[in-house]
Amino acid sequence: MFREMDMNEFESKISVFSMFNDEWSLITAGDQKKINTMTASWGGLGIMWSMKVATVYIRQSRYTMEFVDSQDYFTVSFFGKKYRKELGLLGSKSGRDCDKIKNAGFTPVFVENAPTFEQAELVLVCRKLYKQQMELSCILDPSIEKDNYSTGDLHHMYLGEIKKVFVKE
Repeated sequence: MFREMDMNEFESKISVFSMFNDEWSLITAGDQKKINTMTASWGGLGIMWSMKVATVYIRQSRYTMEFVDSQDYFTVSFFGKKYRKELGLLGSKSGRDCDKIKNAGFTPVFVENAPTFEQAELVLVCRKLYKQQMELSCILDPSIEKDNYSTGDLHHMYLGEIKKVFVKE
């Protein structure tokens, strides 16, 4: 179902600027008893502390944040544009209120003891390294606050070391 992708192959085949913005992703965490996921179109890949990392952003109000906070690992999974409708549903409903994963028709699976979905095309398994809440006082462009944080629901930034990369066979 999935094969591990060598990091060099990953780096040569993937456009990091289009991954989050154009393709969207799911940030997923949990254990064998319960998982939760959320759609993300903001994120990045890079190097921090000499490690390859994924940076993801989760608003404090999101149920998924509880799952990411309670686990050492999370996944960032990409699906391609054919699942845009399902990703829209997973981003607009809360797992607190319904079984949105079932409603989207997605099948949870575990890779390296971290949850993702059978439908994913690319999965980054990330070990949580760092978390920090964004602060309005640090935003230098006032239009960013106006356009993104009018309700005060700030994002928390997570850095995760990319431990494994899996690609759909």
